Amino acid sequence: MKEIEIHGKRFIPYIAFEEIEHAIIDMANKIYDEYKDEVPVFVGVLNGVVMFMSDFLKHYPGECEISFLKLSSYEGTETTGKVKIQMDIPISVEGRHVIILEDIVDTGNTLVELHKILTEKKVKSLKIATLLFKPDAYKKDLVVDLVGLSIPDKFVVGYGLDFDGFGRNLPDIYQIKS
Repeated sequence: MKEIEIHGKRFIPYIAFEEIEHAIIDMANKIYDEYKDEVPVFVGVLNGVVMFMSDFLKHYPGECEISFLKLSSYEGTETTGKVKIQMDIPISVEGRHVIILEDIVDTGNTLVELHKILTEKKVKSLKIATLLFKPDAYKKDLVVDLVGLSIPDKFVVGYGLDFDGFGRNLPDIYQIKS
């Protein structure tokens, strides 16, 4: 891994794919242990979740269904504080065990909106699993049920995470250079 540049900003190597994969395998096994007798619905939040969800599903040994929704709250490297629904879940999740798969949880604004959306759909149970969690940035009361990796409150790109649309395809995660 070497330093990269996106839109004139420098990013340094932070988390290698091997560490990411280890965290995902651990998450998949923990969720399977809880839902092995059920068929949960994994709901991914587009676009950032694509790589994480794909790799998670490869390691999840049980039966499951998947769906997606799309929300937005970022402009550049900063959150706008407002969450917009761009695409709602296209399947019925009423009476189902739903696990939200998030690429990253920082302020929690998106999480509050997701919780509201899914609670209104009368799910049987709702859990939140995130690959990356920024505990210093998180200011909400909702419980994040499963965390792959906790990271400091610095902007990151790669492995699905972007900077104004770029960097999602990088297999590793990079942190903005101070």
